[in-house]
Amino acid sequence: MLDHVGKILEELKKNNQIREDYYQEYLQQLTENPAEVLVSLETDGRVSMEALVQAKATVLNVPYVNLEGKAISGEVLRILPQDLAENYEMLVFNKESNRLDVGMVNPLNYKAVEAIEFLARKKNYKIRYFIISHNSFNDGYKGYESLNEQVNEALDFAEEKFAPKQVNNADDAAQLEEMIKTAPVSKMISVILRHAIDGGASDIHIEPYGDKSRVRYRIDGVLHTSIIMPIYVHAALVARVKVISNLKIDETRIPQDGRMRLNIGDKEVDLRVSIIPLINQEKVEMRILRSADKAPTFEDLGFLGSQVETINKNIAKPNGMFLVTGPTGSGKSTTLFSALGVLNKEGVNISTLEDPVEYHVLGVNQSQIKPEIGFTFASGLRALLRQDPNVIMVGEIRDKETAELAVHAALTGHFVLSTLHTNDAIGTVPRLMDMGVEPFLLSSTLNVIVSQRLVRLICPDCKTRIDLPADIRMEIEAELAKIAQEAIYKGVKENKDFIVYHGAGCAKCGQTGYRGRLAIAEVLNISPNMRKIISEHFDSVKVERELKEQKFVSIAADGWMKVLLGLTTVEEILRAIKTES
Repeated sequence: MLDHVGKILEELKKNNQIREDYYQEYLQQLTENPAEVLVSLETDGRVSMEALVQAKATVLNVPYVNLEGKAISGEVLRILPQDLAENYEMLVFNKESNRLDVGMVNPLNYKAVEAIEFLARKKNYKIRYFIISHNSFNDGYKGYESLNEQVNEALDFAEEKFAPKQVNNADDAAQLEEMIKTAPVSKMISVILRHAIDGGASDIHIEPYGDKSRVRYRIDGVLHTSIIMPIYVHAALVARVKVISNLKIDETRIPQDGRMRLNIGDKEVDLRVSIIPLINQEKVEMRILRSADKAPTFEDLGFLGSQVETINKNIAKPNGMFLVTGPTGSGKSTTLFSALGVLNKEGVNISTLEDPVEYHVLGVNQSQIKPEIGFTFASGLRALLRQDPNVIMVGEIRDKETAELAVHAALTGHFVLSTLHTNDAIGTVPRLMDMGVEPFLLSSTLNVIVSQRLVRLICPDCKTRIDLPADIRMEIEAELAKIAQEAIYKGVKENKDFIVYHGAGCAKCGQTGYRGRLAIAEVLNISPNMRKIISEHFDSVKVERELKEQKFVSIAADGWMKVLLGLTTVEEILRAIKTES
């Protein structure tokens, strides 16, 4: 494949799938290290995965196929054993008479070809090879065994051994311990975790549900029931999670918190575990903490227009405060992670205080606070100031002491990033004043305040135009009338007929009509005039006047413009901004 990297680049350029500056950059690297160029093409996101694979197909003269969302018969898929499929990243996706269509991530892997040819000779099959992307392989591979099939297989054994005894709680310690150690319980937890991670879930809930045990995944911010099991396995599932998380199995009276680390594919995934006692059982909640290879850009997160310009301009300042506000689950930590990605350079010392550490960032000194031993945001911040930091990130400003210390750090030449729980950007200033921070100190330290929510993206594969209700159109027109014409995004101005979309539902989005999320946000620039207004106790009339001067875009206006851009739906914006009205 390395011999063909130059030709692949040429093919991408020919099909307008790569920018000219990226193309020239790769050409310069090509003579020194073709392997590095190929890895970059596959991982840095400059070229779409499918476009790259199509270019490879042309260069290698191997037909290309996209298997994402394609229904593959389980019988056809299992012609190739699961272990061989996983090991060689190849799939049988179609069978006609005695001919098999085989998709391979790397058709030049001769060991993989030998393996499938050996199998074909035994069964008298003829093979037709195709090249597929990693995304296609992962999508097709899920068909080997569904979550229900794998769990039910394990339950068959568990039922024989444990159902008659009806293990409903942890009272029978000997029986519970025996059940935890059995392969079915271990497999059930393993399968539940793997399917959650493969499915892009952010949280896993294992909870009693009447006389059943229910597993739910939170995907794109919404909980979905994935499987329901007999109640007799519930205590054993909870106990198995405790074992993996190094928690006390016999402690069922008080909440427990722990962590676990799994190796899924080639990546390590951390999970934060919380177990809480209910009336007769315990409930498990696991937050999946993914460590991204690199920080997403602000554009990746959904920030548009002058918002990005304002954020980048303020992040470039040597000191001051960058605050992100919003309710729990609004993406504040991810936005801070993006900011750290911009600031993380060789000559900058960055230290963080987090609860929990959600993203592990190479080159950043990250600390997990532990209030139970007195290591709080406030005490940690005092210690960090003795660590010669340029940039300090405090996970959350929760009290007066932390607020005052953060302001002090910003006053003494540090750049401070943090979060608060306020409904909007404007409300952040009075909130900090209520905490006891003096207005003149706030006016000297605040640089920019971002307030945000998360909304679901319309699935691009089942995106369908719909009619916009008259009352919603009036609401959008009223919201857009509040902002300056220059602040309206380009695509919105072109959508004069107010065309909007929704997702009809398809295999790729699990019939939900949504896939992925983005932020709707407002960005408040603390201009010289705004500093003066803050120091004079934040008069609301003056604030409104300054917002118009700034061409400020509210969360609601940003959200409705993203509806008109075809990124999200009317329903998502109504859900996200209902607390604003």
